[in-house]
Amino acid sequence: MRTSTINRKTKETDISIELNLDGSGQYKISTPVGFLNHMLESFSKHGLFDLQLSASGDLQVDQHHLVEDLGIGLGEAFKQALGDKKGINRAGYFVYPMDEALAIVALDFGGRPYLQFEAKFEREKCGELDTGVVEDFFLGFAQGAMANVAVRIPNGRSDHHKLEAAFKGFAKAAKMACSTDPRAMGSLPSTKGVI
Repeated sequence: MRTSTINRKTKETDISIELNLDGSGQYKISTPVGFLNHMLESFSKHGLFDLQLSASGDLQVDQHHLVEDLGIGLGEAFKQALGDKKGINRAGYFVYPMDEALAIVALDFGGRPYLQFEAKFEREKCGELDTGVVEDFFLGFAQGAMANVAVRIPNGRSDHHKLEAAFKGFAKAAKMACSTDPRAMGSLPSTKGVI
């Protein structure tokens, strides 16, 4: 079973995550930011990851600490669940259309954290979510998972559609990268012999 449990508590946030990479998209998500819940539910459903997640944080300051720490925690959950990474595809990508919006997402669980993020949002908030901290979520994930993550949203009218396309594309790319190939079982996906 490729599962993990992460409990991350700081003076700013309190986060608990249970992840099953080989699930069926079952989720129970609870954060104080409704639109963020919606994005994480979409991520679970479209990646077929079973995800239980609860988070609270110092929203009286702003959303940055909570959203970034959620990204870090979720990344750590993936890193832990992937274990030695033998037999996985390692990299994945997806181009996700959402009505008039389009998101392109790629990631590599190759042990080198990096984020490429190109997106512009029309509004400061989408629902209750501060659009300015979305990049911090993906950066946190890249750092926690030790993954190279690229997110590009080249077009779209609705910020809701842009964000939803990004999170659904992220789910599909992560599903591809985490999937195993029977021809590679027992083999590490690297010519270096380490990841």
